[in-house]
Parts: sequence; structure tokens; C-alpha cells
Amino acid sequence: MLEGREEELTTVRVQDPRVQNEGSWNSYVDYKIFLHTNSKAFTAKTSCVRRRYREFVWLRRQLQKNAGLVPVPELPGKSAFFVGSTDEFIEKRRQGLQQFLEKVVQNVVLLSDSRLHLFLQSQLSVPEIEACVQGRGAQSVTDAILHYAMSNCGWAQEEESRPALLPGGALRGSCASLGGPQGPGCLEPLPHWSDFGMDESCLDSPAEPAEPLGGPQERQ
Repeated sequence: MLEGREEELTTVRVQDPRVQNEGSWNSYVDYKIFLHTNSKAFTAKTSCVRRRYREFVWLRRQLQKNAGLVPVPELPGKSAFFVGSTDEFIEKRRQGLQQFLEKVVQNVVLLSDSRLHLFLQSQLSVPEIEACVQGRGAQSVTDAILHYAMSNCGWAQEEESRPALLPGGALRGSCASLGGPQGPGCLEPLPHWSDFGMDESCLDSPAEPAEPLGGPQERQ
């Protein structure tokens, strides 16, 4: 028996949907993915990225391709004929994306896929993720995740609606508890799961090349 062993927990939240290029024919919605974990399977213990629906579709396709007979959770459908407001459609999709990731991060086989880790813990584009996994990128998978985590060390200080200090005077930072060397500005690990609210701020993703979409309900 392994008494006193800490239970591994992973919390993942899909939140803060934003319309990018609003008012344009190539507008789309992306979502913030916030992850906090004490699992040794992850390189960074806290991460925050933004992804759009079509990137989720790519991720699921790759997970299924590499998982063999292991079933991969379903994504919410595109539903071009959704009855209701755009806000309702986006919220329904957000809920479906969160349920998808919650199931994925609990599957040991799926967790072994490097593409999943780069999707969740770096802001690399899909082609950049593929290049990194195949060894054609400038960095290894671990280095790419650590580099992104280090670059976000000051994320909490950019919040305007929240204080920069946690109870006890500890600063909040996203590069805490990394599975590797920490930069000089890295902060102490976050104290407790409950400290992670649903409205944490996150750096916006770099601008993506725009693509035409199928309609207002199909922003991906």
C-alpha cells in the first residue's frame, strides 16, 4: 500500500468565449482553457490558453488516430440549424467543450499524446504543434510548454479587477510548480484549488490567419 500518497487531481475549465474579428465575414469564437493540476503527467501545473472550435476538432481527430481502439469523447456538434440566440449556441458549445476536455484529461491513454499537452499548455498553432511533435520545430515538446509558461509569469499582475495578492501575501502566478527549472520571476505554487475562479484573466492568443466561415452559427 502507498499510504500518504497525494491524490492526483486535474481541473480544466473552458470559459470566457470571445468573438474575434467581430463584424467581419471571417469572425470566429475562441475560448479560454484554464488548467490546474498536481499530476506528474503535465509539465506545467497551471496553464491558460485560448483555442477555437476547429482546433478542438483537429485535436479529437488526432487523439482518435493515435489511441487505436480507445474511444475518444465526442465534441459538441456544429449544429448549423441551432434554434436560439447566438449567445445560447456559444454557451452550449462551451459546456460541450469543457465536458470533452474533462473526460480526455482523465484518460491515461489520451494523456500520453504530446499533441494534447501542447494544445492545453502552449499557444502553438496546429501546424506548429505537428512540427514540434515530429521533431521539426525549434523546441522539444517540454521546452515549448515551459517557454510558454515562463512567458506568462506576470499574467496576474495584468488583472485590473483582482488584487495581485492571495491570502497570506503570496503572489499569484501561472508558472508556479513547473516540472522543470523556473525563471527568476516565477512565483510560489498556488495554495488551493478553490482559489481558481471562473473569471481569471488570460493573455490573448496571437492573431490567427482568418478563414471564411459557414455562417454566424458556425464560428469556429
